[in-house]
Amino acid sequence: MVPLRLTRLHLPQPDYARPLLQVRPEAKARILELLAVLYGKARADSCYGEVERLMKVHWAHKTPEMLQDDQDFAPEDRFSEKDIILITYGDLLVSPGRMPLAALADFLDRFMRGAVNTVHILPFFPYSSDRGFAVTDFEEVDPSLGSWRDIEEISTRYRVMFDGVFNHASARSQWFQRFLDGQPDYQDFFIAFSTSGAISPDHLRLILRPRTSDLLTRFATLDGARFVWTTFSPDQVDLNFKSERVLARVVEILLQYVRRGADIVRLDAITYIWHELGTRCAHLKETHALVQLFRAILDVVAPQVALVTETNVPHADNVSYFADGSREAQMVYNFALPPLVLHTLHAGDARRLTRWAQDLDFVSKTATYFNFLDSHDGIGLLGAQGLLSPEEIGVLVDKAREHGGLVSYRSAGDGSESPYELNITWYSALNKEGADESQDLQVDRYLASRAIALVLRGVPGVYLPGLFGAKNDTAAILAGKEKRSINRKTLDEPALVALLQDRESWVHQVATRLRRLARRRIATPAFHPNAPQSVVDAGRGVFAVLRGGGGSAAPVLALTNVTDADQPVSLPVAQIPGLSGSCRDLLSRRTTTVRDSLDLVLRPYEVVWWSPRS
Repeated sequence: MVPLRLTRLHLPQPDYARPLLQVRPEAKARILELLAVLYGKARADSCYGEVERLMKVHWAHKTPEMLQDDQDFAPEDRFSEKDIILITYGDLLVSPGRMPLAALADFLDRFMRGAVNTVHILPFFPYSSDRGFAVTDFEEVDPSLGSWRDIEEISTRYRVMFDGVFNHASARSQWFQRFLDGQPDYQDFFIAFSTSGAISPDHLRLILRPRTSDLLTRFATLDGARFVWTTFSPDQVDLNFKSERVLARVVEILLQYVRRGADIVRLDAITYIWHELGTRCAHLKETHALVQLFRAILDVVAPQVALVTETNVPHADNVSYFADGSREAQMVYNFALPPLVLHTLHAGDARRLTRWAQDLDFVSKTATYFNFLDSHDGIGLLGAQGLLSPEEIGVLVDKAREHGGLVSYRSAGDGSESPYELNITWYSALNKEGADESQDLQVDRYLASRAIALVLRGVPGVYLPGLFGAKNDTAAILAGKEKRSINRKTLDEPALVALLQDRESWVHQVATRLRRLARRRIATPAFHPNAPQSVVDAGRGVFAVLRGGGGSAAPVLALTNVTDADQPVSLPVAQIPGLSGSCRDLLSRRTTTVRDSLDLVLRPYEVVWWSPRS
């Protein structure tokens, strides 16, 4: 695990007397190669000078301790079994008399120490809409949340993931206002046309979009009406990375985030960052070149900082952002996992999940998956395309509605729409309110789903409301808020603490047991992202994965009953190498003796992690 850098709290002043940054020839060649993909060779040569200047500025701001950290850093140790990421908005938790970021820091210290070591604070910048994702100022902290000092304070005790919302800016941002005012330096910051019909129907049908709103939005400018590319909403205007000025400004902001304490930068909606009429405007070679360029720059001046790509797309497209595992994203959101786990628990059938996980390739020693189940958006469905049948995806849609959730759609460009995302909390997606089943069974089902994400190769993440088994915020929907608000309810800290202390509440049961699972994972080297993984076919009702072994760490066989009935398990020792003789369940501490096979019966939704007794 990368050590925390305790020198950040007071930002270092630049030291221009330090010897200049020397960019190695191979690194310079790599950056020039990527700039040429974006702008052609002639423009690449002129653009490189500004990129190098920004790298030198960042280098001058680094303290001697930071430089030593860079020198000691080993990329293969970036992530380990000790990494669990908590995902939260800066104000999902509020406490009387305190700013939200200060309340979050206190909550992390009191309740999450030893269970998570990384916190992803969703966009904490000033914004105009989309709960932070329509950024008006990329360089300031929303004053209603706190200040940069609050962010830097958290970064002294936890690794922090920042959002790089580089796909678009708010229509109320200073950048866009300067565009509207006709300022010359900002006329190429955005993609604008003189007529609403500038994009032909044939081109429009090709464009992949996660929304159903109009692609072009009309704005009045100093020079008349302009129609601006808005992939996500009329308030989110796409940035034009064909402009070297846009690239330079974003690189400058990226490096500012690093100086402010970012250990991981999440590239939001990176799929759609490059625009080219006549294409899908998704996953283009220029898109990948941009991610690789950000990576190449960080490799030179901030090698400890990782990039994670957020690409809610089919699995094959999603994992393409690893490239060869050494030159693009160090971590990719595992978007296939949530719908596959949801299908598994609804159907009581692990076979789809087992087949997919058996084919889940090891990426490299320096790159891995981000295994999440719930998020601030909802449960994306595109990751399941080609893995679940249209009928099976239709069942997930129907179940979400039955459980009080909503469904968001995307446009195919020809007037048709298809399901894109389930808007529902993870607890409610699994458990129907008022169903004729016990609370204990529902909590067991919920924890079984969480256990699957904790044992698979990668780094697990948990959305803050998911720590407590949050249910749908139907009041927000009835009040007319957007669909995603169903899973974005602000939690009152005193009320939450009361529920956590109530041993009869599902909140107490979920939080207590989930933290116990997390701490056990953290203490188990077999769950290192680089440890071996073998997904075992244990039958329809059980998901089984063997981690570790092979000299890396003592093996662990993680078994999860995905049904509401007892499930017998019988696995010959040939299928579970390293597990023989006396074994112990790391969770319950019970023991068994394995001779020719491991034989047991799993209770409904039971989770066991078997390992040889030392």
